[in-house]
Amino acid sequence: MHPDQQRDFAEFVASRSDSLIRLAYVLTNDQHAAEDLLQTALMKTAGHWRKIRGNPEAYVRRVMYHEQVGRWRSPRWGRERVVRTPPEQPVLDRTGEVENRLTLRQALRALPVRKRAVLVLRYYEDLSESEVAKIMGCSVGTVRSQTHQAIVRLRELVGEPVTLEA
Repeated sequence: MHPDQQRDFAEFVASRSDSLIRLAYVLTNDQHAAEDLLQTALMKTAGHWRKIRGNPEAYVRRVMYHEQVGRWRSPRWGRERVVRTPPEQPVLDRTGEVENRLTLRQALRALPVRKRAVLVLRYYEDLSESEVAKIMGCSVGTVRSQTHQAIVRLRELVGEPVTLEA
């Protein structure tokens, strides 16, 4: 690979890895498998980097989808893993967690767009208040008040008692 292409590829990987690893995790539901999937996709992409035109992220995503589908179709994929001793802990019923997530998703959708955006940027993307303020074109104080109001509204929507500290 030409040095300019190597630099472009390295910049692409550095800038898009966070987004791509999230997609890989969603596809695999396992952090280690997600890392393996992303690395395989990036290796294949690097081999074709000089031919890729337009949107390289779409190319990597497509490679990841195809790789994962191939893994699902592989006869080895669904086999049970033999362990020396069975787990001592029983598997917990996680139905309540799913119900909580569905309730929270519904409550988030009921929020106004700006309040939902503030929560997503602050807590899902893990950005600081100043970064959120810069993205949304408002002051840090506005981000704080929007966050507070959104959380209070979420609590009301999911049925939690709202207590405001003095």
